[in-house]
Amino acid sequence: QVQLVESGGGLVQAGGSLRLSCAASGRTFSIYAMGWFRQAPGKERELVARIRWSDGDTYYVNSVRGRFTISGDNAKNTVYLQMNSLKPEDTAVYYCASRPGEGAYNVWGQGTQVTVSS
Repeated sequence: QVQLVESGGGLVQAGGSLRLSCAASGRTFSIYAMGWFRQAPGKERELVARIRWSDGDTYYVNSVRGRFTISGDNAKNTVYLQMNSLKPEDTAVYYCASRPGEGAYNVWGQGTQVTVSS
């Protein structure tokens, strides 16, 4: 089993920055990729960014590309999401997730609230 714990959410003004962290524990050797998702009220959960553990390959949804950066620290089994130039539309609960292969994400963190005020 893998367990994920997020931290780093909060309230920030538009244009500000936040860094989210997600610490993995347990069978971390089974992790193939980790991603950050977000869900705003009344909206579906969306994948924001993803990093593949083996080679560091990354993916970003168009709305955050150039503003957000996902990175990982293998030694700490931790993945980060650096969020810059935040906009009110970035307000959501952000979730960290992992998957053991190319299939679905199967382990989820508890979520952390990010609120961007205008």
